[in-house]
Amino acid sequence: MSDAIFEIATPGVDVEKIVRDIQATVARKWEQGIYTDARVARAERTNLVHLRNEDQFLGFYLKCLREAVFVDISDFEIRERRKCLAPLLVTFKKVLWKLLKFYTYRLWSQQNEVNGLLVTAIEGIDEKYAEKIKAMEARITELEQRNKA
Repeated sequence: MSDAIFEIATPGVDVEKIVRDIQATVARKWEQGIYTDARVARAERTNLVHLRNEDQFLGFYLKCLREAVFVDISDFEIRERRKCLAPLLVTFKKVLWKLLKFYTYRLWSQQNEVNGLLVTAIEGIDEKYAEKIKAMEARITELEQRNKA
């Protein structure tokens, strides 16, 4: 652990074992699909610099993006935390929501359409370049075989 940013050392505590246990737990949860939630991708967006070299990360990130792309336009419960005048405030908010619902639904549905098109475009570009890279690698292999012969 000498190359780490910081070091944890306490007498009587096996730090390496704790780190191995954490890594094993993360690996197990990854295999179980627990970390495929879009919230994980949002939490990891600051780590993109560190993760961009992993082969499977782009596919994982695109899957998370596909799951999180659409704005939830379903109704929601209107509640009020403040005790004073709570019934009056809830009624006011419900009336206001009913008046604005039409406009917000239109806006959300347009945003969902744009988001879906953008994700589809990104996935299409990824597939296109993945196919090109695969074809180029096959061509390189073929040329290497010719040069050996």
